[in-house]
Amino acid sequence: MPKKTANQLSDGDSVHLSMETRNAWGHVAGLSILDASEAPEFCFEKLLSVIEERIKLVPRFTWKLQEVPFALDRPYWVDCPEFDIRKHVLRIGVPSPGGLEELGELAGKLNTSPLRRNRPLWEMWYIEGVQGGKAAMFMKSHHCLMDGQAGAGLSEVLCDLAPDSTAPPLIPEAVREAHPRAPESSELTLNFLRNTIEHSRKTTGHLGGAVRNAFTSRFRAKDEFEPPAMGDAPRLFFNGAVGDRRGLACASLDLEEMKQVKKHFGVTLNDVVLELVGAALRRWLLERGELPEAPLVAICPISLRKEGDQSLDNQVTTVSLSLATDVEDADDRLRRIHLNAKRGKEVVEEDNLDFLTVMSQSLWPASINLMMRAMERTVDDVPLVGNLVVSNVRGTPVPLYTAGARIESMYPMSILQHGQALNLTVVSYMGKVDFGFTYEPDIVEDAWALAAQVRPALEELLEATRTSQGRVS
Repeated sequence: MPKKTANQLSDGDSVHLSMETRNAWGHVAGLSILDASEAPEFCFEKLLSVIEERIKLVPRFTWKLQEVPFALDRPYWVDCPEFDIRKHVLRIGVPSPGGLEELGELAGKLNTSPLRRNRPLWEMWYIEGVQGGKAAMFMKSHHCLMDGQAGAGLSEVLCDLAPDSTAPPLIPEAVREAHPRAPESSELTLNFLRNTIEHSRKTTGHLGGAVRNAFTSRFRAKDEFEPPAMGDAPRLFFNGAVGDRRGLACASLDLEEMKQVKKHFGVTLNDVVLELVGAALRRWLLERGELPEAPLVAICPISLRKEGDQSLDNQVTTVSLSLATDVEDADDRLRRIHLNAKRGKEVVEEDNLDFLTVMSQSLWPASINLMMRAMERTVDDVPLVGNLVVSNVRGTPVPLYTAGARIESMYPMSILQHGQALNLTVVSYMGKVDFGFTYEPDIVEDAWALAAQVRPALEELLEATRTSQGRVS
């Protein structure tokens, strides 16, 4: 067995803890619909038993945080000797008739509370009474445990590829982490000094990078597809401070139809997702009479994970992209989004200067938290980076099972920050693309009307494939 060592969170993981405020929390979640029609023994107790067995294969789900005094340094993972699976896996019933809207409302209520820092940062709920004799599973875990792409891989570890599978799944080497021990006082001091020096070095590098970027951008030829700058996003009704409620609205589309659009126009699948989001938002805001003249801006996480990298730490940067909501024509809108996304990736590769990275590597956790609390009070006066976050997570193309029940759909929930009371995350799974709109119900009262616009947006693109010549680039 590997020797136990003190396990300090990385800058990228720790920043998601430091950014939490009273109503803006750092956990992500997911609602899975389960079909147990071919698993007569499936029940809460069987699910609990399977999770209890599989949790041994992912040790970090039995760890808790040890904070550094006064939040002067990043916290540490330590074993949780009092870990009790029944405090983390719970059961509840969905109100009748148990449809998707009732499940979305229940998921929002289960998501409306921060995870307690004095125990492992995750919860799972077994949901009974789902329409059609089905069940559901709702899981929330803190973003500091893993990024979205690593999370998709971890769900595969906790699930099976067949309903009757009894063999343990193949475990990535990164998941086989040794149980960490608590750091000694001398280690806390030495790590603090080492991290202080490292932060100073990185801060100097970031300042130098910012100066170089400012200088080169001054002389770089601008084009109409340059990523939006801070303040370019129009301020909408959902761009204020968020409250303490959450909701989930859902939609699903056929992956092959989206690939048909992708192939016809010679774009990426992510471009198609962004166009669908832009078109849905345009239709929704037009119905409300609130479509701005300026295009909405999406903040898009980009994975920095190398091919074959199975580590669980966060490896993400972001880029702001126009959703071309000011463009009426679908294929023209897709063309603009494609060229804007292409240019955005080039800028990220050229500059490689991300706000979250700079903040996490230059400031201590206490400083970050103070800054986020100040932003909460001044959110209406700060220029917007974007109107909403749009994330695209690649899932598995084959069906997954848990305790014998087949996972039918996966609807993700993500983080709401002050200034963004609406978030969209999509997951591709088993020939479908599941859309999860996370929203603040007191601000966005008709999120299901927005979700309902996703299908007409795809129909519009499919019609464009029959009437246009093709490639947009």
